[in-house]
Amino acid sequence: MGTAENGAATWKSDLVLALLAALLALAIDAWSGFGPLTDAGGDNDNLLRLVEVRDLLAGQGWFDLHQYRMGLEGGFVMHWSRLVDAPIAAIVLAASALTGSRPLAEDVAQVLWPALLFFGTLFFTARAARSFGGGGAVLPAILIGGAGYYFIGIYATGALDHHNVQLMLTMASLALLLEAPARRWAALFSGLSAALTLAVGMETVPYVATIGVCVSLLFVADAGERTIARDFGLGFAGVAALVLVVTVSPSAWGVAQCDAFSVAQFVVAAIAGIGLAALASTKPAARSWHRRLASLAALGVVLVVVVAALFPQCLAAPYASLDPRLKDLWLDHIDEAQSLFTLLVRDPARVAARYATPLVAIILMAQHLRRGGWRRQDSLVAALLFVAFAVGAWQVRGTTFSIAFAVIPLSAWIAKWRARAETSSSLGAALRLAAVWLVSINPVWTGVAAAASMAFDKGTAVADGGTMDRTCERKATFAPLAGMTGTTVLTISNLGASVLAYSGHRAFAGPYHRNVAGNLLALDAFLGSADDARRIVEAHSVGLVAICPGNIETQILTRKAPQGFLAGLLHGSVPDWLEPVGETKGGPIELYRVRQVG
Repeated sequence: MGTAENGAATWKSDLVLALLAALLALAIDAWSGFGPLTDAGGDNDNLLRLVEVRDLLAGQGWFDLHQYRMGLEGGFVMHWSRLVDAPIAAIVLAASALTGSRPLAEDVAQVLWPALLFFGTLFFTARAARSFGGGGAVLPAILIGGAGYYFIGIYATGALDHHNVQLMLTMASLALLLEAPARRWAALFSGLSAALTLAVGMETVPYVATIGVCVSLLFVADAGERTIARDFGLGFAGVAALVLVVTVSPSAWGVAQCDAFSVAQFVVAAIAGIGLAALASTKPAARSWHRRLASLAALGVVLVVVVAALFPQCLAAPYASLDPRLKDLWLDHIDEAQSLFTLLVRDPARVAARYATPLVAIILMAQHLRRGGWRRQDSLVAALLFVAFAVGAWQVRGTTFSIAFAVIPLSAWIAKWRARAETSSSLGAALRLAAVWLVSINPVWTGVAAAASMAFDKGTAVADGGTMDRTCERKATFAPLAGMTGTTVLTISNLGASVLAYSGHRAFAGPYHRNVAGNLLALDAFLGSADDARRIVEAHSVGLVAICPGNIETQILTRKAPQGFLAGLLHGSVPDWLEPVGETKGGPIELYRVRQVG
């Protein structure tokens, strides 16, 4: 594994390679017709982000994060950050000015925004690989990183959700830290990136904490890391303060939120960042490793005491207070919330698609540790890779980050074998290099998993949703609904965001943990009797009922209450207070108009 190469030439080279890979991915999407523009594939988050952007452009307040068209009357407050809404809205405005068409401008934003993030993530991956494994690791990083990111899907057309932003910023923080010894400003911008990824969403808390701990421990081990620790801390605390001012209303500065950036996260970031910078800048505290360790341990104690005293609610598990019915009927069935152990039982083929390359990378790091010659680069990459793998074992969504971090040691591994193959003309060396490439490319494992799924599950593609029928989530399916006068629609949570994005209606249910009341109301209506449903319809002025027979959520609710209102509709038992909308009968979505209320 080589040393980092620096200079403007390497930056330009890495930029060009990342740009070429991003343009290739964009060309493939264009050749396929940008399918997600008309078929979001059931990704509620992408659709609701588009709705949020529309609301912002329509005049909804910057600090007002209500989703007024979802939940009970008055809506509910979303936990997402305006930091993601803003650039998407800017692209829509610019494209609208150029094209004169808002729908076309939205399409441009749905294509351009993920493509830019894909480019940025690839660039920082290349930089991290160069620092970790030398110049020979850059091209493998671009190729296996690009393939991995592309087939994960978080950079696909229409991917407006914030996970792609978080991955890019986290990779940027890592890449800049790896370069920090050679670049004076890198640590400052690494802290900036870490604070921004935290501000975008709390899912990255484990990675931000890992980066912060690594910076601190490297400072303990080597006094030469003082400047890096100081600059990282200042960047982290400074941007956290800026984020609080920019994204949180002054009237809410004293309100702690555990699932979104608020005073709780700001206080922790300020104490941690300023504390680290102060310790690194104080010569007596930094004189010996014993003093550095004792000082940082004291800072850690202060952080724990502050959180326990001021924000004890944030120490609980993320969904500890979720209603048991929502946990049973919603959270436990969310694809990205499944654990490794659940997948091993229910869907073993998918394990290869999500965990193979990170596991190979961990084995490589362990072998390197055993052989000796451990470097600061190894510590940073190994820590993030291990933590991301652990998060992925808890919830499969974490594998997005572990697959990304795995690219760095895997690209260095490929570079090493390429160098050996270039000095050897033997067939064995070429075959070993080919094997190393195949093992390192995540889509290869995805293909193996898909083949195993086809073989053992009689063609059920479990890797991307099992037997779920996604035809009811296409834009064209909602054309009849879009042509009707706006009202409240009673439907399952999987269709809530689609109703908002593709029509002017509102919906009770949507797969968001803050929408407790709306989701419970929809469950009460669908799981209860037809009379129970009618009382809810009357009390909340529901005008339409929409069902999707093929949706997995519909199947779950029907199994839960085989005599309930939803099950009755599926079996053709339509109460007299509902009137089938003729043109939707037998279609992916069946609509029923409320005709007898009161």
